[in-house]
Amino acid sequence: MASGGHDLWVFGYGSLMWRPGFAYEEAQHARLIGYRRCFCIFSVYHRGTLRRPGLVLGLDRGGACEGIAYRISAAQARETTHYLRAREQVHGVYRETHVPVELIANLNREVLALTYIVERAHPNYAGQLPLAVQASLIHGACGRSGANLDYLISTLRHLGEVGIRERELERILTIIGPHAARLPGGKGQTPHTAAVARLTWQRKPIRCGKLPKGERRFLYRQRLGL
Repeated sequence: MASGGHDLWVFGYGSLMWRPGFAYEEAQHARLIGYRRCFCIFSVYHRGTLRRPGLVLGLDRGGACEGIAYRISAAQARETTHYLRAREQVHGVYRETHVPVELIANLNREVLALTYIVERAHPNYAGQLPLAVQASLIHGACGRSGANLDYLISTLRHLGEVGIRERELERILTIIGPHAARLPGGKGQTPHTAAVARLTWQRKPIRCGKLPKGERRFLYRQRLGL
């Protein structure tokens, strides 16, 4: 799709929705069937480190996912593909593929779009962690692209702008609330992020037990080479 004189479609479901980083001709609300958006990847580069991993979104098998389909002109297709590979394939945890996505505003139109799904065999694949563990990891992590909590809040904000509800991500932010209210804030966290987290907790408090140390599990997986 990136060659042969054809326009390239790219499906964004996480940070590509609010920070694509490439020029595009149009952006449309789109739906992918067969994969779901979830925090299933340990981040040791963009939103965490080896010593303190965070979590980022991936497309994992099952369900459906709504996001943004971008159309890139044929002249920019190769350059855009190279850019996405450099951005998404730092540790090879994503698998580049083309998937059929439905353009929601054009009910009978389906396009083949480039996207990145999680590679389950990769050691950074986190699987389906309990929401409390996800919240613990996200609140305290920070990587080269900034605070993990900023990533969560920016994703939720832009999903809302498109009219997409992601209740599991909303529940994670609600769980993080008490941490933001008690602690000075995660490293690299913006004032907006800390304020949103505190307001979320004040609006809907949730009591939960002591959170497991998710980073130990990560290091254990690394030692085993799973």
